[in-house]
Amino acid sequence: MKTKKTITTIFLQIITIAFFLLTLFPFFIVVINSAKASLEIITDPIAFPTHWGQIFTNIKTIWSSPSIRYASSVYASVLITVLSLISIAVFSAMAAWVLVRTKTRTSTFVFLLFICGLIIPFQVVMFPLVALFRIINETIGISMLRTYHGMIFAYIGFGSPLAVFMFHGFIKSIPAELEEAALIDGCSKPQIFFRIIMPILKPIFVTICILNAIWIWNDFLLPSLVLGVGQEIQTIPLAIRAFAGSFVKKWDLIMTAVLMAAFPIVVGFIAGQKHIIKGMVAGSIK
Repeated sequence: MKTKKTITTIFLQIITIAFFLLTLFPFFIVVINSAKASLEIITDPIAFPTHWGQIFTNIKTIWSSPSIRYASSVYASVLITVLSLISIAVFSAMAAWVLVRTKTRTSTFVFLLFICGLIIPFQVVMFPLVALFRIINETIGISMLRTYHGMIFAYIGFGSPLAVFMFHGFIKSIPAELEEAALIDGCSKPQIFFRIIMPILKPIFVTICILNAIWIWNDFLLPSLVLGVGQEIQTIPLAIRAFAGSFVKKWDLIMTAVLMAAFPIVVGFIAGQKHIIKGMVAGSIK
């Protein structure tokens, strides 16, 4: 039995390593090709680069290109991602807290509406979303297309269902007696939430922020619909697309730009990996 168990363990470890290498292979291709010239990539895409210093030349070309405006796209991506994450995390936590503590049919119905947001595919509502933004612009006079606040508003709407669902499961595990004791001591509802509930929600906050950061930072479809391709406001994925023309594709700059865009997300994920696992487990208790 012991020998059979050892063989099974070794077999599972081999499969795990194989899947790890398979997952790591695209990142490996990006890294080695970011240090090559375009002709070298086309000639042999899986070979190691001749001169690793080429990566610095590619980075300089990307940052200095007036047609791409990579620096402004980094600014746009950072601004949209940070404001969207803060809004999704804070507003979703407040909504989930109210839905958990207010046990009525209305709160149950509202929570089910949030769950429906997880079921409906984005592709079904993406064109009605653009049409709705145009109606808002025509009727109210608030421009939601080609603007920062339009992108942030869209991300709040699409990111809140999952966040509310995870916060809802986490808050259920928090004893209501903590809030009752704070209420007796004279705390108001906002003070109870921001001073007692929010510090307890730290693991799930980090989980929500990192999961949504990966999605928002790498998203191409929603920015292409709301911001448009080739417009003044461009996120990093839209800027990288400019390197791929109809007839010529600058693979060296594409690979380098992808590596530059992936670096902050990879670092953030590694730094918050412990909180992600803890938050996912804690949010699925009830």
